[in-house]
This record gives sequence, C-alpha cells and structure tokens, in this order.
Amino acid sequence: MLTLRSAPASPFGRKVKIAASELGLMSRIRIVVANTLDPEDALRSDNPLGKIPVLVIEDGTSIYDSRIIVDYLDMLAGGGRLTPPGLLQFPVKVRHALADGLMDAALLLVYEKRFRADEQQRSQSWTDHQMGKVARSLAALEAACGPLQLPVNAGDIAVACALGYLDFRFEGAWRANHPKLVSWLDQFAAAVPSFDLTRPPPA
Repeated sequence: MLTLRSAPASPFGRKVKIAASELGLMSRIRIVVANTLDPEDALRSDNPLGKIPVLVIEDGTSIYDSRIIVDYLDMLAGGGRLTPPGLLQFPVKVRHALADGLMDAALLLVYEKRFRADEQQRSQSWTDHQMGKVARSLAALEAACGPLQLPVNAGDIAVACALGYLDFRFEGAWRANHPKLVSWLDQFAAAVPSFDLTRPPPA
C-alpha cells in the first residue's frame, strides 16, 4: 500500500489524486492528512522540506514533489499514459511546469494574507510580482487553448487543478477574461469524474 500525505485544499495533492484515479491506482493508495504547520507532524520525517504532497512507497522511501509523484505513478501503471515518451513529452512537461508555477504563485498570494493579517505588513511589490505570474500564465494558457483532447495528460491535470485552485481561493475571478479556458475546464470536469470528487471543501 502506498501512502499519500496531503491536505484537501492542496492543488498539488489534488493533481496527484486525479492522476492516480486516471491511472486506476487509487485502490493502492492510502491518503493521510498532513499539517504543514505542525512541527510534530510526521510529514517532516517523510519530506525534510515539510511540504505536501509526499508519496511513501512500500519500502518506506519518500517521493516528492508532485510532478515526480505523477511520473512515478505513471511508471507504476506501465508508463507513457500521462506523459508521452520521446519528443512528445516536452510540450506536456512544459505545460505541467507552467501550471505548477501558477499554483505556486497563487499559493504565495494566499500565504501573504494568511501570515500577514495586518495589511500594513504586506508587501505590495511582492503581491504584484506574484499576481503578474498568475496573469501571464493565464494569458499563455488562454492563447494556446483549444478543445480538450482525450485521454488527458499530466499537463492537462495540472492546468485543471491550477484553475480549480483559483476558483477555490480567488472566487473564480480569472473566468471573466479567459473564456476558452472556462470552456476547456468544463470539458475536463465532464470527462474526468475525479476532478469533482477531489474538489476541496468550502473554505
């Protein structure tokens, strides 16, 4: 049995769960909720960075971060299902990296408010820097967006989770200026049932 340490609100953990579902591996995974802020949480023994998600395999080895976990699960399922082999892998991996960067920037915006409750302590330049990453990522994804192609790949899953996180934490403000991405995400949700099943609980 594999153990996935994550949290319901984590878009990176959600990505791993959707990948596992698409690969037919969820029955082999036990999900354990981890608290990244608790110094006593066993998470820190599995990942010295104290970050989620972490996949602990049968021999006790820890695998992180989420992109590497997705690659590992793809290998377990026979390989080449979520990330194609050869030259075809690079567009998928670049899209995956862009979506992860979008999630990172959005998460840092959340942390800026959460850990600096006093608005006077917040850095507007830092906030603008992260918002710029989000805006540019969305613009790039919108410009390249076409109809969803099946079966979905790792890049698609990452993009869907990034957009889902913006819906969850930022009330879907991205939707007004990105109609092609809105349509694409609707197609993804219809084609991938685990997207709704892994939706985080209301904040």
